[in-house]
Amino acid sequence: MRSKGKVFLVGSGCGNIDLLTLKAKKIIEIADCIVYDRLIDMKILEFAKAEAEFIYLGKDNTEGGRVQEVINQTLVEKALEGKVVARVKGGDSFVFGRGGEEIEALLKERIAFELIPGISSSIAVPEYAGIPVTHRGVSKSFHIFTGHTMADGEWHDFSTIAKLEGTLVFLMGIKNLPIITKDLIDNGKKATTPVAIIEKGATVKQRVTVGNLENISQLAKERGVKAPAIVVIGEVVSLRESFEWFEKKSFFNKSVLITRDINQSGELVDILKERGAYTEELPFIEIEECLNFDFTTISEFKAVLFNSPNGVRYFFKNIPDIRLLGEVKIGVVGTKTKELLSQYRITPDFMPEEYLGERLVEESIKFTKNGDRILFVTSDISPTDCESWNSNYNRKFEKLVAYKTKKKIYPKQTVIDSLERVEYITFFSSSTVQAFDESIENDINLVKDKKIVSIGPVTTQKLRELGYTVFNEAKRFNIEGVVSALGEEKNV
Repeated sequence: MRSKGKVFLVGSGCGNIDLLTLKAKKIIEIADCIVYDRLIDMKILEFAKAEAEFIYLGKDNTEGGRVQEVINQTLVEKALEGKVVARVKGGDSFVFGRGGEEIEALLKERIAFELIPGISSSIAVPEYAGIPVTHRGVSKSFHIFTGHTMADGEWHDFSTIAKLEGTLVFLMGIKNLPIITKDLIDNGKKATTPVAIIEKGATVKQRVTVGNLENISQLAKERGVKAPAIVVIGEVVSLRESFEWFEKKSFFNKSVLITRDINQSGELVDILKERGAYTEELPFIEIEECLNFDFTTISEFKAVLFNSPNGVRYFFKNIPDIRLLGEVKIGVVGTKTKELLSQYRITPDFMPEEYLGERLVEESIKFTKNGDRILFVTSDISPTDCESWNSNYNRKFEKLVAYKTKKKIYPKQTVIDSLERVEYITFFSSSTVQAFDESIENDINLVKDKKIVSIGPVTTQKLRELGYTVFNEAKRFNIEGVVSALGEEKNV
């Protein structure tokens, strides 16, 4: 007889993967089945193992009803199948998360469970807006309320709430905002009491609307405020002017489309998010290892050249014994290639200042002699002219293809959907430019209002050949160079 599984009720915080707890990450990594809702940061799901089952059960009406019954039933069914189940939800399971109802369903079937607390939006979202829920001399307490009426129509006792001197926090209160503000004023709360509405708080799409009890409903209507949002009421809202920090980040309100291979985009995404930018990932190329080389012949070469981190990665993944390199000189292009090489306890003999393969070839001449064999480790589409180099430098250059770069073509509408959410587009290679252009069928009008940032001259040339206007080009042909180019408001 199959043994019962276990259910973990995992609070994932408020839509920001950076606020996920270590314990929550650990449970997601080991779960056989993940039941999740719409308010989580979807990147959290990338922590799951490859064979994990994903079940989306989002309460799009945000009020539960029949959907909650389905969630309860699903948790029970999957646990009875003997699975480790992670019920991953936004915020915390016990802060208007109906986690108690899910536990009651598990208890009926004698299913083991465990709770993983999540950082509640009731405190995290105000903090990201620069609003402390308590502050000495301003507010000694804070009180959290649901903005929804109960199924039977029962509503809060505002005659009591209006008398509270602490901060009032309403979750899910946008729909009933006019009722909340009116009831507070009618029961004695000053109409001038400061109010803040924080939409998509603690994320790079955060937007804050500040007013008072008397005018906040009208302001919300004028600004088209939408859920998910929380409402903070009290004098602490006035501290935002001094305490605001998140929206002051250098790239806040910048929105960037990243087109490079998904396995290479992580560092750029992290840098941009840290600076407050919104990122959209749509990789137009895929990197595939294809190295086929007899490493017993490596000593016949006097130098090995790497023009990318991928070349280093696949070369050293396949070399059977690093001592085979012996006295072979090693040259690299770029600091990132050098950094990856250092992970193998190797320091390159040379690295040109200009991040170009051609300069790497020129530099290798200083470390070799006439007739020497030189191995150039690169991709299938990287420009290499071994015949010309052999003639010009009296060497024997040989190209070793360590990985293939495959174009990834999307339906035009998929690209259009992503473009609607961004202001900037970054390109790291001419191959991504080509795939992007094919995907949108060279409909340049789709990007006429977008700012295109190129990693360097080769990519810029391809963009211009296809008719695109380049907003800026990186001065250093690496991630840092592209980030700097994104911060410069100019056209090349």
